[in-house]
Amino acid sequence: MLDFKAFLVFACAGSSWAAVVRSALPIVDLGYVLQQATINETGQYYNFSNIRYGAAPVGNLRFAAPVPPTTINRTVNDGQTANICPQAGPYWYQIMTSYLSGVDITTLGFIAAQVNAAADALTIASVPEPDPRETEDCLFLDVMTPVDAFNGGKKLPVLVWIYGGGFTTGSKTSAGNPASLIAKAKEDAGEGVVFVAINYRLGLFGWLPGSTFAGQGGLPNAGLYDQRLALEWIAANIGRFGGDSSRVTVLGESAGGASIMHQITAFGGAKAPFQKAIMQSPGFSVTPADAQQEAVYNTVLSDAQSLISTNITDVSALRALDSKTIAALNYIVIARSEYSSFTFGPVVDGTFAPKLPGVLLEEGKFDSSVEVMTAHNSNEGIVFTSPFLDTEDEFKAALENQLSTATTDAIDYITNTLYPAVYNGSYPYTNVNQRATLFAAELSFTCNTRYLNTAFSNETSSYYFAVPPGLHGQDIAYTFFNGDTTTLNDGSPVNAATANLLQKYIANFATSESADPNGPGLPYFPVYGNNATVLVLDLAAQGQLAVDSAANGRCAWLQKALYA
Repeated sequence: MLDFKAFLVFACAGSSWAAVVRSALPIVDLGYVLQQATINETGQYYNFSNIRYGAAPVGNLRFAAPVPPTTINRTVNDGQTANICPQAGPYWYQIMTSYLSGVDITTLGFIAAQVNAAADALTIASVPEPDPRETEDCLFLDVMTPVDAFNGGKKLPVLVWIYGGGFTTGSKTSAGNPASLIAKAKEDAGEGVVFVAINYRLGLFGWLPGSTFAGQGGLPNAGLYDQRLALEWIAANIGRFGGDSSRVTVLGESAGGASIMHQITAFGGAKAPFQKAIMQSPGFSVTPADAQQEAVYNTVLSDAQSLISTNITDVSALRALDSKTIAALNYIVIARSEYSSFTFGPVVDGTFAPKLPGVLLEEGKFDSSVEVMTAHNSNEGIVFTSPFLDTEDEFKAALENQLSTATTDAIDYITNTLYPAVYNGSYPYTNVNQRATLFAAELSFTCNTRYLNTAFSNETSSYYFAVPPGLHGQDIAYTFFNGDTTTLNDGSPVNAATANLLQKYIANFATSESADPNGPGLPYFPVYGNNATVLVLDLAAQGQLAVDSAANGRCAWLQKALYA
């Protein structure tokens, strides 16, 4: 048995060794901070965690454009303090998850009544305690770089993750661990990648809209500006971490994919701070008209007045609220979102987003130099369609609510021509709810991929994620799969073969000079082409091809935004 003296010697030696290991870890001098890495011994990569890319967006910077770090701190930052942006989810998600788990419609009605009552009863004091990591000071990013690249090797391509979450939830680490993606990029003698993940402001902090808000000194689409600043930081600094700023690929799902879509069309076609883009189910609620945006801003002010103080009538009053109170307000506004809505998201602001991305793509007002991969899932819309919607009148009312500024003629064209009440199997639906599900999927998700593919002259790569049940967001567990096949994803274990295939395609696209997802031993992934060919990822024989379901007249009409 180890005696006490021997134990002390052993413990001191272990402590000294740990200190030596820490001191040997690389430190990057960014001028405003000294950033030290940790090391992943298994994956042989350094992790530079929680690097500040923007000053704290508080005080007068709340609702304003982000600015680069303004303070200098020469204390070594080892990245062990993690900050995420204040966030919240809509309460209707509880109804949706019950529905998808098979709860009968009668029971679902009782659940809906309870959920809606709970949302209505919320007060500032009753909002649950947030995640302790939540803070407005959240403009941070992570950089993971292979050890050999950092230690003087060739500069590597860069893969940047922008998370989804309805523009109200998520963080740079919420999707999972990128270890397998990093490893896949080194297989088959690959050079590897430097992986980066960023935070951006959520909810009312990043997405308050409207002309009144802007006129009072607020900045619509502040979250997009956060992303832009992070991407510009990467372009300026990634070389210090072993990355090649001329070979940057951005990857995002849902809100992340839609964010990338907005970055490609930013300012009506400004040069993007990246060279390649992978957009998985790019999705957002279309909010082109100022009247829609004003309604959101007025909802926030109205809730603030009823919950906090009647004196809250403008941006300056919202800026004056303490962080805990405004975070609680954000929670309540989002919790009360109507079914399928998150209340907040990107809007047409006349500057960063002069028009809807689909319109800008059709008009040629985008950075056409970007190499593009797109993807959508087989069952995108069911998550965003109320299970209680089952009559013709309810379908039309849902359209009028979502497209609140559309003319009567536009609504009639959508309901009678694009999505007619024909349930004989000649359309991709056989009842009213399926019809609404298709509309939700095409308006907010699948048509976006079609707009991108055609804008880039069909010289894109596009895949169709059809692993049952093919729900929106189901593919995230595949993108970030790390070998655990017991992990349930929407009720089904992740299929390792399909996940590994997807990760190889992503890694190859990011590392190939020609943005080619193909590689040794992989089923052929063709160019989208004039035939609208997509690679199908499912549980059947891999390598199947299909015609893109978004290559239809409905998407062609929706792209023109004649409903705006």
